[in-house]
Parts: sequence; structure tokens; C-alpha cells
Amino acid sequence: MIYLDYQATTPVAPEVAEAMRPWIEEKFANPHSPSRWGREAAAAIEVARKHVEQAIGLSDGRLAFTGSATEALNWALKGTMEKAPPSRRRIVTVATEHAAVLDTCEWLEAQGCAVTRLPVNTGGLVDLEDVRAAVDRTVAVVAVMLVNNEIGVVQPIAEIASIAHEAGGLMLCDAVQGFGRLSIPEGPDLIAVSAHKIHGPKAIGALWMRNGAEPAPLIHGGGQELGIRSGTLSPALCVGFGAAAKLAAERREADHAHVETLWDAALGQLSPGWTVNGGADHRYRGNLNIRLDGLDAARLISDLRDIAFSLGSACASGSGRPSHVLRAVGLSDREARSSIRLGFGRYTSKDELIDAVRRIDTAARGQQGLAA
Repeated sequence: MIYLDYQATTPVAPEVAEAMRPWIEEKFANPHSPSRWGREAAAAIEVARKHVEQAIGLSDGRLAFTGSATEALNWALKGTMEKAPPSRRRIVTVATEHAAVLDTCEWLEAQGCAVTRLPVNTGGLVDLEDVRAAVDRTVAVVAVMLVNNEIGVVQPIAEIASIAHEAGGLMLCDAVQGFGRLSIPEGPDLIAVSAHKIHGPKAIGALWMRNGAEPAPLIHGGGQELGIRSGTLSPALCVGFGAAAKLAAERREADHAHVETLWDAALGQLSPGWTVNGGADHRYRGNLNIRLDGLDAARLISDLRDIAFSLGSACASGSGRPSHVLRAVGLSDREARSSIRLGFGRYTSKDELIDAVRRIDTAARGQQGLAA
């Protein structure tokens, strides 16, 4: 299989698997136990925490491990609104956010919070003037993602954080798709990240919290994680996350240069008629979302079973609805259903990408009766 679905998940790095192995096979103690083995596991978790914090690269904060980035985002939003004063019961977000943010905002609306969802332009960027107009003293938190998971567009996070702070609010950044790939700008008060997007294990994420911006607990129990997130931590998953974060920080420039080369190579194999969805300037280029008029994208995926690519977000792939991100940038339902997302990264070779894109292009043209 040629794997081109890096936004959905990434292959586990060999170094990560090796780092995790002892904590799966031999060192099984509960890290919250006072035994020697428990203390050893706890120490390994602290090393991993430091690696993730260093990869985020911001100071004056602390990081709590979670079961996923979805949990981290739920915690950040619900916990922030729980602590917010009655005069600040509003959230500002963007129409192209991940479902973990949008669905949580919808739930909070049912609890009496107000939510403002800002539009984006055809390139996928939010207008900073729209942000300024929407953010006032009634806003508790502004939630905007760094890199969009469907079209790769990079939002102006530092500027948005500044606007939020001027109004006395907090800024939450879903950095899942950017963490380990791009530098995270200064400014956010809350940052959600995930291990499996950076060649780490699934089922672990984290929430970075600027000092003083910690949300109220979402999960109650033993308070194992910093006293504000309950549940027994997995040393294996934490160690894997730490190893992946350390490796991503060390390889970030090389990985970035690699995906830039792959982006150009992929575009070079497409015949005329394909359109790139989302702006090409402010973008992470390991995400190539493209459309061809009249393409049945779902059929294309079925026809090319030995190439892994997607229609958009893996989290919404079973909904049957056209992508809310592509609709937000102005595409019709038909155009959205004629779009595919190719995701590539560290372990994608140029040769296999060229082979895959050529076959995708030929199969797509074949649907139109234009195959050579």
C-alpha cells in the first residue's frame, strides 16, 4: 500500500516503537504507585512531558497528558467556560474548525453559552478584521486551529491571540496538524496536541496551559495528572509521545523540506483540470487537497484500494455529508464531493508519491472517459 493519509494518522516511527517496548513488555507498574517500579514509571513520564513541552516551544506553562486531542479540546472549552464569570459567556471560533471544537461549542450553546462562528475566505483564512469585530469583553475564549486538517491552511494564530488578550479573553489553539511540523507561534493560552499525528502512538494527546489559564477539571477522580486530570497514565503511551515529539523537533526542518519537495512532485503529475482547494501561500504543504470537476471521489478511493487517501477528515468520513471545510471556502456540494486529500510526510518517498498520483490522475480521467 502507498500511504497518503498523513492527516488522518502517521506511521509510528521505529525509534518510538523501540522506546515504548520496555514499558509494554517489562515495566508494567502503575506510575502513580509509590513502589520503586512505580516511581521509575513516573520518572519516565516526566521525561516524556519535558520532550513534548520542548517541542511546543513555549514558556510559562505546563502540560497535562490526555487520552486524545479531542479530550484536550473538550477540556479546554468546557473547563474554561465553567470558570468564566457570568459576564463572559461567549466563544468565538471559525467555521472550518475540527469537529472536536465545533461539536463542543454546539454542546456549550445548549448549556447557555453564546457561540460566534466566523467565516473564512476562499483560501480558507479568517479575516482578522472579522475577529476584531467579534471579540469583545463578553468573550471568554477564542478557539482557532493552527493548521486546518482538511486543506492545510495556516491561520494567523499570534495575531488572533493578541486580539483575544486585548479584550481580556483567552486563546485556544488546536495545534494537532501543526505540532511537530511547524513552529507554534507565541500567544495561545491553551494548546491541544496529539501523538499519532507526529509518528507516535494513538490514544494519547495533551493540553498545554499557560500559567493561570488552567481550565476546570473535565474528568474527576484521583487527580493523577497535575491534580486537574484524573485517570491512570500509560507509561508506554507517554514515553512514545515524548520520543515522537523529541524526534519531530530534531527533524522538523528536514521533514518540512521533504514535504515541500513532495508537494511540487505531486502537482507535477496532475494533468490539466485539477484545482487545489484552499490557498497555496499560507499552507502546510504536506496536505494537498484537490478537486476535478465531475469526479466521483468516493468511487476513486474504492477503485484504488492499494493507495490510502481520503475525502477529508477521517473523523467525519462516515457521515455521508460533504466537507464543512470545503463548503466554508465556497465549494458547492458537488465540488466538495469531487475533492480528495493527499497527505504525505517523513516516510513518503518521492517515487511512490509520483507513482500514486499518476495512477490517481489516470483513474480520475478514466471516469470522465478521457484516459489515454
